[in-house]
Amino acid sequence: MSKRVVITGLGVVAPNGVGIEAFNHSIKNGLSGIRHDVQLQNLQFSCQIVGQPQLSEALKAQYFTELELRGFNSTGILYGVIAGIEAWKNAGLPIEINNEPDWDSGTIFGAGTSGIDKFRESIYKIDELQVRRLGSTVVAQTMNSGISAYLGGKLGLGNQVTTNSSACATGTEAIVMAYDCIKAGKAKRVLAGSTSDSGPYIWGGFDALRVCSSKYNDNPKEGSRPMSATASGFVPGSGSGALLIEDLESALERGATIYAEIVGGNVNSGGQRGNGSMTAPNSTAVQRCIRNAIANSGIVPSDIDAINGHLTATTKDSLEIENWAKALELTGTDFPYINSLKSMTGHCLSGAGSIESIATVLQLHEGFIFGNINCEDLHPDITKIIDSSKVPLKTFNYNPSIIAKASFGFGDVNACVIFKKFKK
Repeated sequence: MSKRVVITGLGVVAPNGVGIEAFNHSIKNGLSGIRHDVQLQNLQFSCQIVGQPQLSEALKAQYFTELELRGFNSTGILYGVIAGIEAWKNAGLPIEINNEPDWDSGTIFGAGTSGIDKFRESIYKIDELQVRRLGSTVVAQTMNSGISAYLGGKLGLGNQVTTNSSACATGTEAIVMAYDCIKAGKAKRVLAGSTSDSGPYIWGGFDALRVCSSKYNDNPKEGSRPMSATASGFVPGSGSGALLIEDLESALERGATIYAEIVGGNVNSGGQRGNGSMTAPNSTAVQRCIRNAIANSGIVPSDIDAINGHLTATTKDSLEIENWAKALELTGTDFPYINSLKSMTGHCLSGAGSIESIATVLQLHEGFIFGNINCEDLHPDITKIIDSSKVPLKTFNYNPSIIAKASFGFGDVNACVIFKKFKK
């Protein structure tokens, strides 16, 4: 018998807010977390602005011991542990120190890379014949599953502990995987999320591809412009989001706050066929992913009140809108409201899907739709498909029942999840 699946905890480390309270305030008020980066300027990057979380040493010390922080150089794991533990505590779950793992709880926590700065540091030591000085945590910090391993140990998780990796679709995919796990009764709860490292060794490749914004180095907060006619590429970012996903029976039994219900989702690939490639989406696959997510959610397209899009501020934004319109068979004023968190955070890469899903869930739980900043000049190719009123520029009070979230990644991979306001 399949289970109903709900969200009972949230945690976030985002460029425009560390912690749910700060993040929620920022998205409601259109506050950008994009800043000028001196390091990128000195390295002569074309794009010299980034969305990077701001962490104090005091905050790090709340989640890691002094010994753990000694020689620690993995921003992605740092972000993920903070977001993951916040979500666990936010769900009202205890952190117990005993010899028995929590067999009912697991984690599926995605990453694109892990500890790339630590890896670079290690290469230099090896080249200088200092292999014995690498330290005992270099493997844990640089293995891709480092984030789930750290969370598994800190929380004593005894169910599935794993890391998925599907480029920019990683976070949304992790949520769909956790949903499937809970629905099948394989676990009572799964900490789902994703994280992305910071730094030039992550962002440099995208700068080299010339897909990053380079026209707003002097005006960082205006640099990320999804759906705008003056968009000039995405702003690279980083961070982590975490959602405690639980079966309804367990959540009700312990009196947990329920933020939203997950009613379905889908993950697929365009196979880099048709108009798909390593870097471009196969439109047929994108539309199929959306349709399948809707079908297995037991809803119809007109039930969807809003969409939190992938929408990166590249030339593909209008194609994404076209794909949504074709998949839903809705255009003009019939199209749902749509927004992109990337206008405030930049593109947080493998961390994007989970951070953006938290923004989606907050809208359902608190009753609002956040506005798209830097989008006063909506692209004309978009207004040919949907009415401009469906792209709100300011946050407004609203009571959405269903919001769709999708992410599309390098490798022609897609993930879509359907969130619903919880009703018994």
